[in-house]
Amino acid sequence: MEAANRGATEAGAKTIGLNIALPFEQLPNPWITPELNFQFHYFFMRKYWFAYLAKALVVFPGGFGTLDEMFELLTLAQTRKLAKQITVVIYGREYWSQVINLDVLVDKGAIAVKDRDLFQFADTPEEAFHLLVDGLTKNHLQPQAEPATPPSVEDFVGPDIAKTRG
Repeated sequence: MEAANRGATEAGAKTIGLNIALPFEQLPNPWITPELNFQFHYFFMRKYWFAYLAKALVVFPGGFGTLDEMFELLTLAQTRKLAKQITVVIYGREYWSQVINLDVLVDKGAIAVKDRDLFQFADTPEEAFHLLVDGLTKNHLQPQAEPATPPSVEDFVGPDIAKTRG
């Protein structure tokens, strides 16, 4: 995350840090805007805010924590538990195809073929950038069609992450 925070800081933007207190992990990186540097004790709270705030996710090669966060957001998107569409870009097809075989999940019926549409692979910064621009424009900048049915009381109860779409 340091590279993303540094790039945003150098471009003049504020950056956010959602850190977890672990005995063997590094300290928050120096590029996080101090007033937006949050420290969490529990993973579930960190992931809650991560999912609540994110409009896109770029997944770089990583380990258990990276897999956990990626699959958490993919599961929330798959089960339509997010009130918004999220663009997921998985960076480095060669790495990820060695780490997980998503085709086997489809072949075994563990996920549907359409679940592969929940993410896209990118192998270059330019490709990732274009996927992000397209996804963010489509999901967050273009007007959305009005729902066919009027909103119900459930549509207004609880934070957005807790709402389900009809």
